[in-house]
Amino acid sequence: MYAVVKVSGFQYIVREGDTITVPRLAAEPGSKVNLEEVLFLRANDKVVIGRPNVPKSYIEAEVIDHPRTSKITVFKFRRRENYRRKKGHRQALTRVRISKILYEE
Repeated sequence: MYAVVKVSGFQYIVREGDTITVPRLAAEPGSKVNLEEVLFLRANDKVVIGRPNVPKSYIEAEVIDHPRTSKITVFKFRRRENYRRKKGHRQALTRVRISKILYEE
């Protein structure tokens, strides 16, 4: 069984037991979150395509931690104008483990 789920505008293919990294979710490590936007579901020999979401289905996941990506440097420069701007950025992420894929027919 696997599903395609939409989280914060990104789509992920998930199976039970998978660990995925998504943009930061407002949940504490160790807590459970339900991912409601299931776009596609395959269970045994049955395929369900959502329009836009699969009805009566959700994915239960456990928040593992909140890592951050490595730092990138953004540098803006305009020649001959004494214009330089340097800025760093680290994206906030959430690592989740997929516990269950639930679907009611």
